[in-house]
Amino acid sequence: MNLYRVLAILLTMISCKEKENALEKQMSEENYFFVGTYTNKTSEGIYKYLLHDSGSMELIGLVAKSKNPSFLARSSDRKYIIAANEIKNESGVGTIESFLVTKDSLKFIGRSSSGGANPCFVNVDKSGYVLTANYSSGTIGLLYQNEKGKLSPLLNTLQHDENNELESTSKAHAHSAWFEKESNTIISIDLGINELWFTNLDSIEHKLVPYKQQSLKMDVGAGPRHLTFHPNRKWLYVVNELNNSITLVKKDNKGLYEKKQTISTLPQDYTEKSYCADIHISSDGKYLYASNRGHNSIAILGVDANTGFLKLIATESTKGDWPRNFSLSPDENYLLVANQYTDNIVSYSRNKSTGLLTYIDQVEASTPTCILF
Repeated sequence: MNLYRVLAILLTMISCKEKENALEKQMSEENYFFVGTYTNKTSEGIYKYLLHDSGSMELIGLVAKSKNPSFLARSSDRKYIIAANEIKNESGVGTIESFLVTKDSLKFIGRSSSGGANPCFVNVDKSGYVLTANYSSGTIGLLYQNEKGKLSPLLNTLQHDENNELESTSKAHAHSAWFEKESNTIISIDLGINELWFTNLDSIEHKLVPYKQQSLKMDVGAGPRHLTFHPNRKWLYVVNELNNSITLVKKDNKGLYEKKQTISTLPQDYTEKSYCADIHISSDGKYLYASNRGHNSIAILGVDANTGFLKLIATESTKGDWPRNFSLSPDENYLLVANQYTDNIVSYSRNKSTGLLTYIDQVEASTPTCILF
């Protein structure tokens, strides 16, 4: 074997090794996740964890001190994280904070008003617009995050009307706000007035303007909280906190939203109190998951590919109390659940063929409320 051939083989081996190392680095970065918390116990803010390839988890540590960062969102370029500080300051408003994601920590960039009291949700689209849902004031705040991660001052506020429909609530309680994919429509969810609200994002005036359909009433006593979009972009699913259900909503050919099905997330024989919290769908659109606080389970539902209708397949214990939020791993091989009251995060392997979950591991986390990959 001549010298040139030896050199060529060595260079090929080095190149392959470099590609392998780059792939491993990318995979490990994808497997890091951040946890938002309430800081009324021992938590100090946002924490970083690692999900190993086996499904076990490891605490990396505190990466940002922050007050009640109960919900987190990540910019489309993955460089920045935005946290909703679920607080009400002297002026009666909460805040949201932006952070730069670095190797060892989250570097604080800035803070802006959320446009209302106790923001419990934040969302950011690919163009940089930011939505906040302010639970106590029933308002949606609109801001903007520039390419350097800096948040604008509050651009616009949408106040949900109050009609005191539910006996258990006395006013509007905005719980989440969503950018509808491939459109400028915003869907905001209000648990208090039991409605979905529809607006359009005016990117010239930087404000939310009325859509041709103002709202959609949910079933009496439902209490909508979060939603998820089906990958086909034709259907959306709303998880209802107060009556433990999921509602399928479709848009007709006139652009109006209609309820098509509502199904329970609980076993038929369960009669104790429970409250739904979060909802996610697999990227293939075959399986839907929702968390039940009280029953302390993840509901697993199959999705009919032709109609979008749901069927409850099983419920899986979360091995903890009050599963506030959960997330699928980037490869969707695992599902992670944050149990708020028992201070633990639990991981499950996910069977992509059946949708079923198998317990793998759990790790301590102080008052976890949000999991973000």
